[in-house]
Amino acid sequence: MLNDTVPRDDKDTPCPVRLVLASATGKWQILILVGLLIHGPMRFNALRRSVGDVTQRVLTENLRGLERDGYLTRSVDPGPPVAVTYALTPLGEALADRLKALVGWAMENLTRVKEARSRYDARV
Repeated sequence: MLNDTVPRDDKDTPCPVRLVLASATGKWQILILVGLLIHGPMRFNALRRSVGDVTQRVLTENLRGLERDGYLTRSVDPGPPVAVTYALTPLGEALADRLKALVGWAMENLTRVKEARSRYDARV
């Protein structure tokens, strides 16, 4: 735990940093938020294609969590056909902008990470 987030003598109070990061920085959440930042508001199936190999159930659960925490909005156009669109809120946009740098870092360093894994696996 980070020393600056919760006093050491208050073990029953959850760390506020963990509370925020736990619901916003999983692999699916990052890809959803950054995808919406790059592409703008998206319908469910377009977002699913953008994220990749996520199941419908997992995407739905993650979208609900992100909506609950105020990072995105869900709007329903009754159609026909019914169209559900997801868009970032200002809070989500601010977070996604910071996560975009992390995604860029991951892409830039993928080769180095793979090489490190190979060296490690060869030793073990």
